[in-house]
Amino acid sequence: MTQESIVLENEFAVGNTTENKLAKQAIHVHKFGGSSLATAECIKRVLEIIRQHCQLNDIVVVSANGKTTDALFALYTQAETLQAEKLNADLSNESEAAQIATLSAELVQSVALLTQQQEQLISELLNENNANTISHLLRKDIEILTTWLSGDLALHHNDILALGEVWSARLLSALLNEQICPSNSIDAREFLVIENEQNCLVDYAISAAQLRQQRQFGKLAVITGYIAKDNRGHNCTLGRNGSDYSATIIAALVAARTVTLWTDVNGIYSADPRVVPNARKLHRLPNGVAKELGRLGNPVLHAKTLLPLVNPLSEHHTHLHVASSFDPQVVGTEIGKFGQIAKQELSVTYLNDLLIAHSESFIGESLLAAKAEFAPICLDEEQGYIVITQAQQKSLSQWLASHDTEVTFKPVSIIATVGHRVAEHGDIRARFKRSLKTAQPLCLANGENNHSLIAVLPEPCSIELLNNVHHDMTKDARHIGVVVAGLGNIGQRFLELLPAQLNRISLLENVHLVGLLSSKKALINNDGIDVNQALTMFEQSAHEYTNEQLLAWLSNHPYDELIVVDITPCEQFSLLYQDFFEQGIHVIGANKWAASSSSEKYQKLIDTAAANHSMWLGNTTVGAGLPINYAIKDLRQSGDEITEISGIFSGTLSWIFQTYDASVPFSTLLLDALAQGITEPDPREDLSGRDVQRKLLILARKAGFELDLSDITCQNLVPESLQGLSTQEFLAQASQLDSYFKEAFESANAKASCIRYVARLQCVEDDNNATNAVAKVKAKVSLEVLPRSDAFATLTPCDNIFKIESRWYQDNALIIRGPGAGRDVTAGGLHSDLVNMCQQLAHKQNKVTIKGINE
Repeated sequence: MTQESIVLENEFAVGNTTENKLAKQAIHVHKFGGSSLATAECIKRVLEIIRQHCQLNDIVVVSANGKTTDALFALYTQAETLQAEKLNADLSNESEAAQIATLSAELVQSVALLTQQQEQLISELLNENNANTISHLLRKDIEILTTWLSGDLALHHNDILALGEVWSARLLSALLNEQICPSNSIDAREFLVIENEQNCLVDYAISAAQLRQQRQFGKLAVITGYIAKDNRGHNCTLGRNGSDYSATIIAALVAARTVTLWTDVNGIYSADPRVVPNARKLHRLPNGVAKELGRLGNPVLHAKTLLPLVNPLSEHHTHLHVASSFDPQVVGTEIGKFGQIAKQELSVTYLNDLLIAHSESFIGESLLAAKAEFAPICLDEEQGYIVITQAQQKSLSQWLASHDTEVTFKPVSIIATVGHRVAEHGDIRARFKRSLKTAQPLCLANGENNHSLIAVLPEPCSIELLNNVHHDMTKDARHIGVVVAGLGNIGQRFLELLPAQLNRISLLENVHLVGLLSSKKALINNDGIDVNQALTMFEQSAHEYTNEQLLAWLSNHPYDELIVVDITPCEQFSLLYQDFFEQGIHVIGANKWAASSSSEKYQKLIDTAAANHSMWLGNTTVGAGLPINYAIKDLRQSGDEITEISGIFSGTLSWIFQTYDASVPFSTLLLDALAQGITEPDPREDLSGRDVQRKLLILARKAGFELDLSDITCQNLVPESLQGLSTQEFLAQASQLDSYFKEAFESANAKASCIRYVARLQCVEDDNNATNAVAKVKAKVSLEVLPRSDAFATLTPCDNIFKIESRWYQDNALIIRGPGAGRDVTAGGLHSDLVNMCQQLAHKQNKVTIKGINE
């Protein structure tokens, strides 16, 4: 379901009350393939999917269980062979009679095996009463099947093949009635009318009217896929992938909002993942591109399936999803109408065992007739050729003979790059040609609606060539969505810098701003937010949201990667990090709360992020844009061991104590800093030392020390008498601070020293047990008296300074100094993290995990 706004509709699953089940009128079609229904365990998974994702007015379409249709076709072939042998056999000949008896016994055995497989599913899934009822119906079908197999096979060919879907729908409906909700099974032959089996053109008006009569109010309909009736009333099938086609037809008949194909793969890939290990999932595909992919050999999509997505009755557009019933929590691929980001997707496909046919009839008006008759893979009027399947050779030869023209055939294959209007992009065409330089293609053609570039090859397309072309065409295709949370001074500056960054940094080429969050409102757009108008668009279109709604969208985002940039100061938003990491979402945080949470919570975040391959960067949590986090990480990764971290970590306290000289009361200076925006709205947040305490904890953990806030002694510079007051009351009584700081300044000054608020972490040896010295950590943040020559004493107001001592930096400490606050440097630090993260993501290899692809 496309979600262009964070305001998500309520979903009422079939397990809820009847009122809720019927409250939402939008219809969704869910189709389950044979592999999804192959075993009792698979069917139980399907049952849970229906419980979680369906409502009573939805429709479920089913294939036959597992390989049941293959088994029925095998029975038909066995019976056909038996009848042919009987027709030609001399039953008086003992050997021939024995052969007939063997074939008859094998057919009986095959019927018995199929019956046993169905009985096993019934007995494993249903209670005794329901099992008896469904088994009785099965046995009656088997009796009829046995009659058909011994009678006019051609007459009952489609009747035999239809049984698998009938059994599957009947079993699932009975199971739903027993465990989930009211349900009825519907045989699609009761309503679905097509012109004939060859073209499968649907009579939508009649079929829609008859389906309305079959559906029962208050019951979840389970409908057979694959089967229908023609306009003469004969039973027929819809051919390869017929159940998928049934699902999209039915969706068109009821104007469904979505169709979900629950199968054994979790989406559509940029190439066949069985042979291209680096294929990436395509999260969203425009309808036209999907149809072209299906036409040109995609192993999951088929062009016929996609035809009904635009309803011929109403021009209603239905979105198609491909998802895995084996991994239902994994977001699949959505096919429908999308904006520019989805239109940038590229994929590569191929087809072997083709023929290129050259003839004079493929020049001029007769080419149009050939195109209508044979729907060739590609064609070129100037060169007079069409490319067809080998199965079409005989019919094409006959057709050309009637035109009294000659034809030459040559075996070929094709490899194609598919994307929205891709043939109109000269740079993509040039890149495609370069990728084929060793293959020496016979020709290059444009595909349907210019959605593909097709190269005709003189040899079968090799796996090596496919992988090379796929790499060349899709290496820059990873799409990264960015959600910015926090639109205050720094958040606004981050957004102001973003347009230039996207244009300047090649690593950000496929980065898209897709979400903006304040504490109360959100703007989410899957098709991207114009970075030049982001704040204006937020003001115009943002809606109130809840965390549950936000997480619901984030769990279904249509990007290869999603990054949340947290520029909020609040603990509440940091509590969502656990959910983000569980969903594989990356976080860039200026927010200090998560990184300074309890050891248990912090370690859980680290472990969850690692387990789900999420990255968490927070260079701006300490030191704004200064590279202190990078330095500590580099030292540790290089094998160094940090023994001391110290410095002035607060830009506010840096300014205050670099400026304070007792010439004016401390409270006057404090109020001046508040007026300039240097302090927090409540200056006690700065004077309490808690911010510095959290920063020291963050750095300590980065350096490998296992500490909690309680392990860091913190000197609160606010007297206890002022700590419980309101902000206004505190400001009115701030003069109570004056005598303490004046005395501290004058005492230090008398010693040629100064006062500074310093953070210190030191490793010291606990040698109480002299034979086994153990390293201990002492950490505190407090007001210190320092010589005026000390590195911490001579800062530019608002600067931070960090001193690191280690095994490598013992005699001459590593010092990092610079602005520790400010919207520009902090926003710049966030952009540094964004580039760093995108650089790491560019080298990330997503392992393709699939259960299989239907053959």
